[in-house]
Amino acid sequence: MKQALFDFWNPLFDARGEFIAAAGNAVARARLGAWPNWSSGCLVLVGPEGCGKSRLAEAWLERSGGLALDPRRPETAAARSRPVLLEDVDRGACDEGLFHLINLAPVSGGLLMTARTAPGAWPTALPDLRSRLNALEVARIEAIDDEVLEGVLADFLRARGIRPSPDLASYLVRRIDRSVAAARDVVERLHEASGREHRPVTRALAREILDDVSENLDLFDV
Repeated sequence: MKQALFDFWNPLFDARGEFIAAAGNAVARARLGAWPNWSSGCLVLVGPEGCGKSRLAEAWLERSGGLALDPRRPETAAARSRPVLLEDVDRGACDEGLFHLINLAPVSGGLLMTARTAPGAWPTALPDLRSRLNALEVARIEAIDDEVLEGVLADFLRARGIRPSPDLASYLVRRIDRSVAAARDVVERLHEASGREHRPVTRALAREILDDVSENLDLFDV
């Protein structure tokens, strides 16, 4: 049985290129720039996987001198006099700790949270926390646009040590879903095919990987 070449690679950790400022993240960048003047001292960055939430949050954390805490086990005592970052809050959080940090935010320097869903959809059994979640200020990062997706593809290709043909990223952007998962999948497939057959990573290889035979493109791409 053929062994895949990428079993132990996690591109979300290995591919860390330059953050791409684009129209889809302009609102989030503006609201982060308005810190510490957030409503009730809190802001939630909401957007899909790979849209740049963590990159923006890390930049804010450095600028604010804040403290990153685990939302499942937040050390609330450490947050009394420092801004706080909580990542992926919708994927699990301590209700009591989150309630306490939201209450502290106006005097601690601010609370920034990231999530894939809006706070109104986060599960909680605490009625008081529910009311606070519903009132949080939200900055949405829109779905990945062409510019950002091309940058994500370039990051993944570079992390894999692949030197693609110059037109490959723009070719792929027009043919895959606008998601990090789709970008990761196509780079993995290109890496496996090129490594197995020792082929250059070009549009010709990508066309075979994607079974893209319906378009009248140059069949002599190399």
